[in-house]
Amino acid sequence: QVQLVESGGGLVQAGSSLRLSCAASGRTFSSVAMGWFRQAPGKEREFVAAISRSGGSTYSADSVKGRFTISRDNAKNTVYLQMNSLKPEDTAVYYCAAHTGWNTRRSENGYAYWGQGTQVTVSS
Repeated sequence: QVQLVESGGGLVQAGSSLRLSCAASGRTFSSVAMGWFRQAPGKEREFVAAISRSGGSTYSADSVKGRFTISRDNAKNTVYLQMNSLKPEDTAVYYCAAHTGWNTRRSENGYAYWGQGTQVTVSS
């Protein structure tokens, strides 16, 4: 089992930055690959970014490339999502997720463990 707790969300203006954190427990952190997803009101949950177990491989959705960066600190059991140049359309609940596979995954069906989510609201 892996327990995940997100933090760092909030209300910001367009053009601002936020850094989300996701603290993991229950399993050796370097044995799980991680991902970030988001769900806007009235929309399906969508992939944002993923990172491999070691952090050596990352993948981001086209909608956030060049603005969002996923990273991890295995010594702190934490994965991060640095979000720059935020836009109103980035408003959503952001979830971190984990799986025990080796690869980075875009599909939420590939993730076995989920956090409770943190709200990010970007005002125009």
